[in-house]
Amino acid sequence: MAETVSDVFIETIMGWGVDTIFGIPGDGVNGVIEALRTRQDKIKFVQVRHEEAAAFMACAYAKYTGKLGCCLATSGPGAIHLLNGLYDAKCDQAPVLAILGQTFSDLKGSHFQQDVNLARLFDDVSVYVQELANPNQIEMLANEACRHSLNHRGVSAVIMPIDYQLAEPSGKYSMHKGRENTTSNWTRPVLVPAAGELQKAATILNAAKKPVMLVGQGALGAGDEVIALAEKLGSPVVKALLGKAVIPDDSPYTTCGLGLLGTAPSEDVMKECDAILFVGTSFPYMEFLPKHDKCPGVQIDDMPDRIGLRYPVEVGLVGDAKATLAALTELIDRKDERPLLESAQKGMKDWWELMEQRAMRDRTPIVPQRVAWELGKLAADNAIVSGDSGTNTTWVARQFKIRKDQKFSCSGTLATMAPGLPYSIAAKVAFPDRQSIAFVGDGGFTMLMGEFATAVKYGLDITVVMIKNNVLGQIKWEQIVFLGVPEYAVELHDIDFAKFAEACGGVGITVRDPNDLKPALERALSCGKAALVEVYVDPNEPPMPGHVTMSQARKFGEALVKGQPQGARIALTAFRDKISELI
Repeated sequence: MAETVSDVFIETIMGWGVDTIFGIPGDGVNGVIEALRTRQDKIKFVQVRHEEAAAFMACAYAKYTGKLGCCLATSGPGAIHLLNGLYDAKCDQAPVLAILGQTFSDLKGSHFQQDVNLARLFDDVSVYVQELANPNQIEMLANEACRHSLNHRGVSAVIMPIDYQLAEPSGKYSMHKGRENTTSNWTRPVLVPAAGELQKAATILNAAKKPVMLVGQGALGAGDEVIALAEKLGSPVVKALLGKAVIPDDSPYTTCGLGLLGTAPSEDVMKECDAILFVGTSFPYMEFLPKHDKCPGVQIDDMPDRIGLRYPVEVGLVGDAKATLAALTELIDRKDERPLLESAQKGMKDWWELMEQRAMRDRTPIVPQRVAWELGKLAADNAIVSGDSGTNTTWVARQFKIRKDQKFSCSGTLATMAPGLPYSIAAKVAFPDRQSIAFVGDGGFTMLMGEFATAVKYGLDITVVMIKNNVLGQIKWEQIVFLGVPEYAVELHDIDFAKFAEACGGVGITVRDPNDLKPALERALSCGKAALVEVYVDPNEPPMPGHVTMSQARKFGEALVKGQPQGARIALTAFRDKISELI
C-alpha cells in the first residue's frame, strides 16, 4: 500500500526518537491515528481523558527522559486544550512536538466547524509552527519541527488539514530533503567556554571568601561536578525548585531551596555571600538574591539570552553545565577557610531538626508536613516524584528529602495547577520499573482527576499522595499574608477521592489519624496498582517562608483583625510554629 502523508510523518518523527505519543483521537487527526494503528508495535499511543493532560505528559516525558515529548489533538477545541500544558513546556524549556489536526484545507476561513486559526494561536507558545500546505512538504516539516524542538528546547507544532493526512506524497517528498537524510542520531552539542572566559570566572571565585552556588534544572545530571566545585570553593549550594534533584538534600554542601518555599539557611547565605555562581537556572525571585554591589556574579548557561537575565553578572559562561563545571573546577584553588559553608552546615543541622519537629507533631487534623516527611522515608531510592502547584509544593520541596538517584519535577516557571497526576503517568510510561509518585493537593488534582482512570487503564501502578484540606490553600495564604485580607472564594466542596479511585478500578485510601499515615503510604506504594491516598490535613497550617518579614507578619495580623475565618486557630498555629521566631 502506498505511503500516506501520515505514514511519512510518523516514520520521520520516529527517526528523531519519538517512541510515545499522548493524546485523544478525533476526526481531525484520523489519518494520523491510522498511521499509529499500523505501527503500534513500534510506537506507543497513550489515550488520555483531556488534551491538557496529554500536553503535560509530553512535557514531563521530555523532562524525565531528555527525549522529545509528543502530544496529539484534533482540530479546534482539541488543539486549544493543549495550550496550558504546552506553555508549561515552553516556560520550563522542555522539547515537545504537538501534532494538530485541522479542518479541510479548502474550507479554512469559511467559518466551518472547528475552523480555528491554529498557526496564529500557537505562534506564541512555539519555537516552530507550520501548517501543511502541500503533501510533499510533510517530511521537511516533520524534520524541521523535531530539530527546532530539540535544538531550542521548546514547543514545535505541525498543523495537518484532514484532507492531506491520507494523501499520497509524490516524487521525492520535497525538493531539498530526501527520506534517506532523516536525522535519527541527534545529540545535544557539548559546549565549553573559551579558556580566557573560564579564567576570568575563576579569578572572581578564587578571590571570594564566602562564595555561594545557585543551581537549577540545567545542572541536572551534573551533580558530581557541582559537588566537586563546591568542595574546592568551600561553597554552599542553593537549589532552585526544578534543581531539587541536582544533588541530594542531605548533602553537606546544600542548603536546599530558596524563596517562599525555601529554607532559612538558603536565605542567610544569600545575605552573607561575596560572590555567586549561577548554574543552569533563571531563578525568578530576585528579591532573594544578593545585592549586586557587594556580590559579583558568574553564570553558566547554554542559552546566551539567559545570561544576566535575573542578575547582572561579571562573567557569563555559555556552555554545557557538566563540561563547563569540570573545566572551571580545574582553575579553582581549594579554600582552606570556608566560613560560609560551615555556618550553612550548622544552620542546616538546626533546620532539619526543626523540619522533623514540625512534621512529627501528633495532631489531628494531621499537619501537612508529616505527609511529605513520611513519604520521603518510604519512597524507593530511584523513585520519580512529580509535584503540583499550591501549598503542597512547599511541603514536598521542604520535607521530602530527595536522594541521589531520585528524580523530581513540577511546573516550575508557569506554576500551573494540575500537572502532578499527568506528570506521574508520563514518568511511569517512560520508566515502568521505577516507582512513580504524584504529590498533589485536592484543588489541583480535581482539575484533571479523570487521568487516574488513564493510569488504571494502562496498568500503571502510580501512587497519588493528596494533601486534602478542602481549600485552595496557596491562594488562601496569599490573600492573608500578602494582601492582609480574610480568605474569600477558596473553600472547596469535600469529595471522597478514595471512593473515586476505587470507582476507576484503583486503590483508594483515606487517612485522618497521624498513626494511620505510614501504613497507608506503605500499602499504596506496594499494592501494584494505581493508588490514591487522601490525607486530611490541617487547613490552618501556613506555608510561611524560611524567615518571616515584618511586612508579612503585619499583613497576617491585619487579616485576622478583619475577620479571617478560623482566625483564632490560625493565629495559634502560626504564632506557635513560625511567627514566634521573629520575636
